[in-house]
Amino acid sequence: MTQASDISFEQKLRFLRQPAAYDGGKDDVCAEETHMSWVFLVGKRAYKLKKPVRYPYLDFSTVEARARDCREEVRLNLRLAPDVYLGVTPLTLGQNGSLAIGGDGAPVDWLVVMRRLPRERMLDRALAEGQVSGEEITAVADRLCSFYETAERADIPPNAYVAQFQREHARTREVLTDAAFDLDGARIEDILARVEEVLLRNTGLLTARVEAGRVVDGHGDLRPEHVCLNTPPVIIDCLEFNRQLRLVDPVDELVFLGLECKRLGDGWIGPALIERYSAQLGDSPSPELIAFYWRYRACLRARLSLVHILERDTRKPEKWLPLARQYLALAEAPEISSRPSEDR
Repeated sequence: MTQASDISFEQKLRFLRQPAAYDGGKDDVCAEETHMSWVFLVGKRAYKLKKPVRYPYLDFSTVEARARDCREEVRLNLRLAPDVYLGVTPLTLGQNGSLAIGGDGAPVDWLVVMRRLPRERMLDRALAEGQVSGEEITAVADRLCSFYETAERADIPPNAYVAQFQREHARTREVLTDAAFDLDGARIEDILARVEEVLLRNTGLLTARVEAGRVVDGHGDLRPEHVCLNTPPVIIDCLEFNRQLRLVDPVDELVFLGLECKRLGDGWIGPALIERYSAQLGDSPSPELIAFYWRYRACLRARLSLVHILERDTRKPEKWLPLARQYLALAEAPEISSRPSEDR
């Protein structure tokens, strides 16, 4: 008799790629791979299966760990996408050795079930097609401001907040200066030094944010592909697997979203988000703080792009080095709000 432990990840993928796996079996299945999951788009639903992987910042190596993370993903994403995340369902193995979604057999894995969002309304696609209005960005900013206003405040000491940046940036320096990538050393040193000016000599810029109660349990991965311009807008795929990485300054998150929009061709969005945030929550971040978050995030994204090469990620391997170079170019030209500072 086939045991749950006998079912390989590849067998699960083959099953979930088949229309017959889903209710009715009439809809085509579109399978999309991400760094840590596979997503199966079927009719009006999306099903997410987490990969059995382990990294320093997460452990999905067991069925039990993946089940816990699925539940946590639903819980946290209900904050910004309450009508999208429908729940968690098991992938089961029947007595006859066949797999089923939500069957009566023993669970061999777990799936996050979501309502499928219109692809054309995702912010990255709308940006590519030049279909983003100021009113839509205002609506996104207002949704996020409401979230930040009521979000759980971070239980992190100011020095620990700074130390987290320092640890992450040390790893960023290690990767960006790796000779294997043949990046311009002098240019990289100049970019890194601008970040380190804050992390080593002006840490008060960051500790003041914690002391003012600005750091919250936020989204953690606020990118255009996670923003849907519905009415009202919804934001999906928060960073559920590591709370420490999700403790963020809202200004950091909004600057990050602006950085990604700038990379996709629309530089006006970042300043618009910060302006709306400042007006709604009465917090006017200094140009120095905005510039730090911009450079730090751009360097971090460059590093994460290069890590795909180090990890031998087979998904479009030709894309990672050019993408890292894009982020490094952005790091040299931060978008800075002209709004006066109240942080100093």
